[in-house]
Amino acid sequence: MNSLVNDIAKDIPVKSYPKFLLVWAGQLMSGLGNGMTAFALGVYVYRQTQSATNFAMVTLCLFIPSILLRPLGGVLADRFDRRFLIIGGDLGSAVAVLFLLMCTLSGNLSLWKIYLGVGINSIFTALQAPAYKASVTDLLTAEQFAKAGGLVQLASSAQHLFSPVAAGFLLSVASLEAILLVDLSTFLIAVAAVLTIRRRCGAARQESNWSFSKDLGEGWRAVTSNRGVLHVVLLISLITFFVGFLQTLFAPMLLSFTAAKTLGLVQSISATGMLLSSLLLGILGSKGKHSTILLTSLAAAGLCMALMGITTNIVFITAVFFLFFCALPLINTSADVLIRTKIPNEQQGRAWGIIGLLSQIGYILAYSTSGVLADRLFNPLLMKNGPLADSVGRLIGIGLGRGIGLMYIIAGMTVVLVTAVSSSIISRTEQEYA
Repeated sequence: MNSLVNDIAKDIPVKSYPKFLLVWAGQLMSGLGNGMTAFALGVYVYRQTQSATNFAMVTLCLFIPSILLRPLGGVLADRFDRRFLIIGGDLGSAVAVLFLLMCTLSGNLSLWKIYLGVGINSIFTALQAPAYKASVTDLLTAEQFAKAGGLVQLASSAQHLFSPVAAGFLLSVASLEAILLVDLSTFLIAVAAVLTIRRRCGAARQESNWSFSKDLGEGWRAVTSNRGVLHVVLLISLITFFVGFLQTLFAPMLLSFTAAKTLGLVQSISATGMLLSSLLLGILGSKGKHSTILLTSLAAAGLCMALMGITTNIVFITAVFFLFFCALPLINTSADVLIRTKIPNEQQGRAWGIIGLLSQIGYILAYSTSGVLADRLFNPLLMKNGPLADSVGRLIGIGLGRGIGLMYIIAGMTVVLVTAVSSSIISRTEQEYA
C-alpha cells in the first residue's frame, strides 16, 4: 500500500517557487551562453565572407527550425515528463555546440558546418521550449504566474542585452573556441538545475493509441475554443510582426541621419527599459486585471512606435523607444497569465507549441517583407519630389529613411486601432470558463 502511494506521489507535480527559481536561473545561464554563441558565429561568418547574406543565414538557421517544430515539441511536452524534455533539449543543443567546437579546434569550420550546428541547436530548442514554458504551471500556483512571467521576460531581455556585449569582449581578448566552451558549461548548469526537481512535471498519459495528429488537434482546439485566448494570441502575433519591422528597419532609419556610434548608444539605452520592466515584474508581480494591463500596454507600445516615426530628434526617439521596451514585458506577461489560466495543464505543452508557432510567424513575415516595402514603396514616397513630399513630408520630413518613419506611424496606429477593437473580447478572458 505504501509503495502504491509513493508511486502515485511521484506523478503529482510539486508546487515550489524555489525550484522554479533554480530552473529559471539555469535556463537564464543557458540562454546567455546560446546568445553569445549566436553572436560570435555571426561575427565569424561575416569576417570570413564579408557577406550579409551568409550572416543572415546564421540567424535563419537558428530561428526557422525552432519556430516550425514548436508544435511537435508541444505534443511531446504533454505526452512525456517535461523534466526529461528540458534536459534532452539542453543536452542536444550542447552536442551541437560541441560539434562546432571540435570543427573549430581542428581548423575545419566551414559555412555548411556552422549552418548544420546552428540548425541542430535550433531543433532541440524547439523540443525544449514548450516543455519549459509548460513546466511553469507545474511548479507554481496561479498567484505566482505573473512574477514568473516577469522573470522569464527578464531572462529574455538579459540575453539580448548582455550576450552580445560579453561575446564581443571575449572575442577581443580570446577566441571563438572560448565562447563555445562557455556555452557548453551553461548547458551543464541548466541540466543540473532541472535535476533538482524530484517529481514528474506534466500529467501522466498512458493511452496506447497515441496519435500525433489527434494530440496536435487537441492543442489547436485548446487555443482556439476560447475566443478570448484566441484573440490574445492573435494580438501577440500582431505585435511580433510590428516588432520585427522595428528590429529590421530601426538601424536603417537612424543611420539615414546619424552615426553608427549614436545608433548603438540609442539601442543600448532603450533596451534597458525591457530589463527594468522585467525586473520590477519579477519582484512585484502585476496588480489589477491582466486584461487591462495587456490592452493598456499594447496601446502604449503602438503609440510609442508611431511617435518614433514623426521626427529625427535623437533624444525624443530614444525616450519613446525606451518606453516601447518598457511595455513589452507587460504585454508578454499579462498575455502569458491570461492564456495559462484558461488552458488545462495537460494541454499546456501543445498549446504553447502552437502559440509559439503562431506568434513567431510574425517575425518571419516582418523580416521577409520590411526591407522590400521600405526600399521600393515607402522611402521613394518621401524622397525629394516624391508623391508625398509636399503633404506628409511637411509633417515628418523628407529624405532617405523618412519612408521608414511613415511605416512606423502606420504600424503603430494599426496596433492602437486593433487593440481598441479587440478590447471588449479580451476583457472577458478573466471571466470566461472561470
